[in-house]
Amino acid sequence: MLSVVALVILLGLLVVGVPIFVALGAVSIGMLSLEGRPLFDAALTAISGLNSSAFVAVLFFVIAAKFMESGGVARVLIDAAEAWVGWMRGGIGLVAVLGTTFFASVSGSSVVTAMTMGTLLVPLMTAKRYDRPFALGTLGAAGTLGILIPPSLSMILYGLVANESVARLFLAGVLPGLLQAVILGVFVVLYSRKKGYVSGQRPTREEFIARNVRALPALLIPLVVFVGIYGGYVSVAESAALAAIVSLGVAMFAYREIHGREVFWLITTAVKSAGAITFIVMFAMLFAHWLTGTGVPTAIVDFAVGNDLEPWQFLLFLSVIMIVLGTVLDAIAVLLIVTPIVLPTLAGLGIDRIHFGIVLIVNMEIAFLTPPIGLNLFVLSSIAKAPLGETIRGVAPFVALLLCFLVIVISFPGLSLWLPNAVYG
Repeated sequence: MLSVVALVILLGLLVVGVPIFVALGAVSIGMLSLEGRPLFDAALTAISGLNSSAFVAVLFFVIAAKFMESGGVARVLIDAAEAWVGWMRGGIGLVAVLGTTFFASVSGSSVVTAMTMGTLLVPLMTAKRYDRPFALGTLGAAGTLGILIPPSLSMILYGLVANESVARLFLAGVLPGLLQAVILGVFVVLYSRKKGYVSGQRPTREEFIARNVRALPALLIPLVVFVGIYGGYVSVAESAALAAIVSLGVAMFAYREIHGREVFWLITTAVKSAGAITFIVMFAMLFAHWLTGTGVPTAIVDFAVGNDLEPWQFLLFLSVIMIVLGTVLDAIAVLLIVTPIVLPTLAGLGIDRIHFGIVLIVNMEIAFLTPPIGLNLFVLSSIAKAPLGETIRGVAPFVALLLCFLVIVISFPGLSLWLPNAVYG
């Protein structure tokens, strides 16, 4: 009963806007004190959770994202995508999906992806007479790829809390991420043909080559990460540091969008963001330590086994709960609350923790698009100076698509697990 009260208090604190780390810390320390459990052991557990090289990866990936956000990377990726598909019927919408997919492979963040690409593409789509709600919906849904296509900060965060391999999580997100991009692209093309949106001009051969050559330095960033990690040359943390160095070089020397005097300010901003993540994870570890001793995970397993739930049925049931939570809580808060509760139950139900991580990430994608808390809604409304209701109306059909995509990911674990199992066994 006490655990239920604690979870209600935690949800209440988050709903009224208390910072995530404060809410997690207050509830965890309060419950441990009430139960008479030693706080010293709990503190050691929380601090030992920080003893991971993944924290270094978080810092450098955040720095790399800052450099890319300000470094002109988005513009050249859009130009390259436009050379490939911009001339097709509904091509600008398809450019939005393809360009955002490229940018997602270097940004690691849904909000950064939606904001950076939306700033450039929403005005472009409306200038080509695309309906503004459709433009906002396309960028909102495609922007969520920032946390599914690696490298992903949300995957690193899950890996930290779950003590799971970040390298395997990155691989697990590749095929689902590409499938989501294909689903969005097909819908955009069909909708564009129905509405009769015009196509752009096919570029000349010289223009096609020039645009793709200009995009090569930007595409070097994810190449460094993947070749470094999966070629066995560097760890995840070292690849993040390389990504930061390469992204700085690309922004300063290839595209000349960042000047030396701006570098310190960008790094300072990134360190502040990474510092906030450190406090969040530390108190999430403390919350997990308290929760493990309450018997809640065991009760969940007993419920699932007692009702003969198959793994897919349990994940579907859990996804409904996460979607409801995502309407009132930030996506990161959903991850940090659900993961410590569910993680100890997965082995008993025959659910792979990597597969669950991808299911969780897809639920987070939906949370970024569901009112009243969905961050991508506010970002795009601000960019386009559009009423929030218009953005919600534009995003609605894409949320339906993502719900169908979620069912596919749940039903076919091999979609998430085939690639990491093929590489690591």
